[in-house]
Formats: sequence, C-alpha cells, structure tokens
Amino acid sequence: MIVILKPQAEAGRVSALMEQIKRLGVDIHYSQGTTETILGLVGDTAHVDVDWLRASDIVADVRRVSEPYKLANRRFHPQDTQVTVSGRRIGEGAFCVIAGPCSVESEEQLLQVASAVKASGATCLRGGAFKPRTSPYSFQGLENEGLRLLLEARRITGLPIVTEIMSETQLDDFADVDIIQVGARNMQNFRLLKALGHSRKPVLLKRGLSATIEELLMSAEYVLAGGNPNVILCERGIRTFEKMIRNNLDISAVPVIKEKSHLPVLIDPSHAAGIAWMVKPLARTAVAAGADGLMIEVHNNPSCALCDGAQSLDPAQFDLLMQDIRRRAAFEEKVMS
Repeated sequence: MIVILKPQAEAGRVSALMEQIKRLGVDIHYSQGTTETILGLVGDTAHVDVDWLRASDIVADVRRVSEPYKLANRRFHPQDTQVTVSGRRIGEGAFCVIAGPCSVESEEQLLQVASAVKASGATCLRGGAFKPRTSPYSFQGLENEGLRLLLEARRITGLPIVTEIMSETQLDDFADVDIIQVGARNMQNFRLLKALGHSRKPVLLKRGLSATIEELLMSAEYVLAGGNPNVILCERGIRTFEKMIRNNLDISAVPVIKEKSHLPVLIDPSHAAGIAWMVKPLARTAVAAGADGLMIEVHNNPSCALCDGAQSLDPAQFDLLMQDIRRRAAFEEKVMS
C-alpha cells in the first residue's frame, strides 16, 4: 500500500500520521520526490483502513500495490535511484561502464587491464577473485589473493572495484570492496541477500539464468528490506533453447524494469552471447534501450585467459567500443535537444 501526501504537508503532521500507521504493525518507507511525497506501507496491510487514511486532510490518495515486491516498486519510489560509488554515479541519467577481466589471474594481467580500461573511460574495474564454475576442475580464482590484487589495482588506478561474493560468510573479507556482485547462480541465495541487506555497500545483482524479471525484483527486495538501498540490477542473458550463442540477451528487460522499478539496470553483453564479436552490437542495443550502463569483460590476452576468453575484448577493442558509445550518446543528445 502507498499513501500519497498532499504538497506542502506540514512535517509535524506527517510525523504524527506515520506514528499512527506504525502502531498498526506495519513499517513505513518514506520517499520524498520533486513533485510528491510517498509513504510506502510494508508488511501486513490487510487491516489498514483505507478510508481512515483518505480522511486525513494531508493525504492526497491511497493505493494498494498488487505486486509482491514493494520497496523495489516504482510506485513506492517514483524517482530513479542513483547509487554513488567513490564519487561515480550509477543511474538516474548517469551512464557507467564496468570493465575488467572475468577472473584475476596475476598482478601483471590485472594492472595492464585496469590501466587500459581507465584510459578508455571505464567507471569501475571488475574482476573475479572467487569464481563459481560449472566444472569443479576449472580455474576457481585466486580467492583472497585476488582480492588483494584488486585492492592494489584500485590504489594505483583510482578505479572502484567490483567483484563477486560467494557466501555471506565472506562479508568481512569484502569489507574494502566498493561494489559487491551477486552472480546469476546466487540470485536466489536468500541468506546471502539478507546479509547484504544489513550492509550499506552497493550490491550489483545479476539476473539468474532462468529467472523471471519479477523473481529478479523479488531478490532485490530482500536486500532493500534489510535496509540497504544501494542495489543495481544487471541483465546478463537468460537460458533458452538457442544453441548458437551462450545465452539470449533479454533486452526487453530494460524497459520493463524501468517501468516497474526505480533501480538502475545494467547490461552485461559479454555473458549474454559468450562471443567477443557480439559484444559491440549488444552494447549498442543496450544504450538504445535506455540501460544505465554496461559490464564488459576485457582481458589483455583473451586467447590465453583462464576463464571466458572467448567473450572477452582486448584493450584495443574495448577502446573502440567506448568511442562508439560516446558517439551514439552524443548523437542521441543532439537529436533530443
């Protein structure tokens, strides 16, 4: 349920109304936008009297929300959410590009890639220290040594780092990570999501391989319900019957999420198709669809990569992609002006 307040409602009366509502056993999410203020009632609202709320002369309207996700719902939070990471903005009109290797392999490899993507204009550096792999015999990452190398790369380049967590037991190890990534296989690891909800650290939540958009938003709800508002969604392709590509990029997820939720949404074209030459056209599509950013895999020598080399760009290819994105952004701005 959402309660829309009238403009210029007195702060004292708003506080009094909120106290009355809380006595009914529900929590309140307060959202003040540029044009209206909304009270989002979270919990069992079945016994909340809608007519009683509408009778208040500071209430403009009361609406019940049918979707199971509340805090992620745009009705609760009409303004787009913007997540700030070390001075970099993600969402609400700020386009970001997160780039780096699928996995951290060595200090030399990571620093080469980090320096290159920074020079090309990347917003953040990605790199996997812990790698969930389908086969137990595949490279699983450098683990804590990989985290140390990522922190060193941040110290040298100044780029905020994004890396994937595997379990809630690792939260202390990730204390200095700028954005914690929840991978597709962990999208419904609810213990992990609850633990991340008690943090204020930004969370990059990837859509599961066969998850619906509603299920993705419900996973985000776990983090938001814990009190952490800094959630970034990522569409990375879903599994279908198609065999010619790794996954099918669901580009329709961008406008659907934008319509249903206030959270920023990124596109990962590298994982979507699993083929390096497809990254550029899929990235273009993401920009055109209104995504808030991209997540790109970049390796200094993709043919020798220990993980996902086939879908990784080399630094020169990434630089050309960034140039292309800038041209398209400038063209769209010119057309809209």
